[in-house]
Amino acid sequence: MTEVEPAPLIGTVAIVGFPNVGKSTLVNRLTGSRAAVVHETSGVTRDRKELVAEWNGKRFLLIDTGGVDIADQSPMTQSIAVQAKEAVSQADLVLFVVDAKSGVSPGDAEVADILRRARKPVLLIANKIDDPSQESLALDLHRLGLGDPIPISALHGHSTGDLLDMVVDQLPGTGRAEIPDEAIRVAILGRPNVGKSSLLNAILGQERVIVSATPGTTRDSIDTIFQRGDRTFVLVDTAGIRRKRKHRQGIEYWSELRAREAAERADVALVLIDTTEGLVDHDLAVADIARKAQDSTMVVLSKWDETSIGIEDIRPELERRLKQRPPHVAVSSKTGRGIERLLDGIEKLYDKHVARVSTSELNRFLAELREARQPPSRNDKRLNLLYGAQVSARPPRFRFTVNDPTLVTRDYGYWVENQVRERFELEGVPVTIDFVPR
Repeated sequence: MTEVEPAPLIGTVAIVGFPNVGKSTLVNRLTGSRAAVVHETSGVTRDRKELVAEWNGKRFLLIDTGGVDIADQSPMTQSIAVQAKEAVSQADLVLFVVDAKSGVSPGDAEVADILRRARKPVLLIANKIDDPSQESLALDLHRLGLGDPIPISALHGHSTGDLLDMVVDQLPGTGRAEIPDEAIRVAILGRPNVGKSSLLNAILGQERVIVSATPGTTRDSIDTIFQRGDRTFVLVDTAGIRRKRKHRQGIEYWSELRAREAAERADVALVLIDTTEGLVDHDLAVADIARKAQDSTMVVLSKWDETSIGIEDIRPELERRLKQRPPHVAVSSKTGRGIERLLDGIEKLYDKHVARVSTSELNRFLAELREARQPPSRNDKRLNLLYGAQVSARPPRFRFTVNDPTLVTRDYGYWVENQVRERFELEGVPVTIDFVPR
């Protein structure tokens, strides 16, 4: 059966508006997902987030943005506004969402002024019209000067189908290329405030995501496409993972869930460790999330320029406490030191993640294992490694056929796994071995 290629993207749509008007709820409604974090607290969405929406066989890119409040002069709010303006500049069509129940606010008028100057096609969305009898509330939005308001309820889905009809009709019919299957998907993981967003910006050489000294700035998982030579990277900056579940409530719970989901769809996980604090138990918990997600893992020693700790001081601890024996690299996001070495390491790790070992080479290796160590036995019956094959990649999975799988002890299984990792240079790569009967 031939796999059908998805239809190409027909354009890009940005969703903007004042904080807490229901933008993320609308994103989830239009994409049929829960990809955007939704919470009653205003300002949940901070960075811009890109998703694919589909309607009647037509697919387009949807950009969710943070709430724009020009009057708030705090550095965080101003950074959110910059991100929203960048999204508008990339869009073919803008959905300007207003809370029709609250009416036009000074903030809505400021956003409308930004959109008029941007000279982009705009659909004015009168949101939170949860009952048809309330549609008259939308009339007040005419004074924004952006055409007729479209009354909808993102929460209940009222009129969102009509809205999607209008969206696909106004898009140009062509959009940017989608991410290729061979792209290297990289999740940037760590506890709060270890420098994840700073690292992403250092890699990109621009402020693609908001960076702040306040722990917990990144609440969602942000995908960024990055081209390096002929390799395509998809970099995912994630929310900081907190140690104790009782400290994770509401937004933080959903943000961490997004971080875990980002790890599950990644090939490579970068586990950041703040070298000014050294390796702590919380870092091991983060590395375990990457391991359980079957990511190939690299340890990134961040803030290297702010400490006198040497790499030799931390290497023995990493090798002792991290099961996958991940490679590590020291970087400074401020100076850019180590960034090229980090990217080289990611490419090499990914190549191992997707590599295949030939059956003949694997069976020569098994013959060496039989000579290297006496296999376990029970009741005068000894384990015999008969033959093996790699059954899948990304990450590698092996099937070793034996005379009796019940003879495989935990200690022997770990030893075989470590021998496979060492022989085929799979340090940092999750290795799964299934011992099966003949």
